[in-house]
Amino acid sequence: MNNVAAKMVVVPDIAGSGQEVVLDDRALAISEMSERFDVTLRTLRFYEEKGLLNPVRKGARRFYGTRDVSRMRVILQAKKIGLTLAEIRRVIKLVESNADKQAQYKELREICSGQQEILLEQKQMLDEQVAEVEQVLTAFDELIA
Repeated sequence: MNNVAAKMVVVPDIAGSGQEVVLDDRALAISEMSERFDVTLRTLRFYEEKGLLNPVRKGARRFYGTRDVSRMRVILQAKKIGLTLAEIRRVIKLVESNADKQAQYKELREICSGQQEILLEQKQMLDEQVAEVEQVLTAFDELIA
């Protein structure tokens, strides 16, 4: 990383008020982007194909600027909490808009709250399935003993 050309950038973060991250001014090659975020080249190409990343092309090579680095952070965090590609697209559009920050935070909170409800429902279903499997295993243990 070229530390001489480094600058502080506030990167959108769906978890809250954004974090300061050191990004340098030069574009990252696809291999550097892959290493920085610990993702495959295929993953980066997939996000490009879906319109979530927009690297600059120079011949057959791709180069990612600070906007794509910021977007990748948002994509990975949104993916980690289980948002769909459509929802991720909505989050990116929202954090890159010029809308009032409080309105952005409110809408982002609503998105995360909705996802939390879905995850809690899924957790309840999983807990019920685990309990059912435990009953089946107990029955087998009794038959085997």
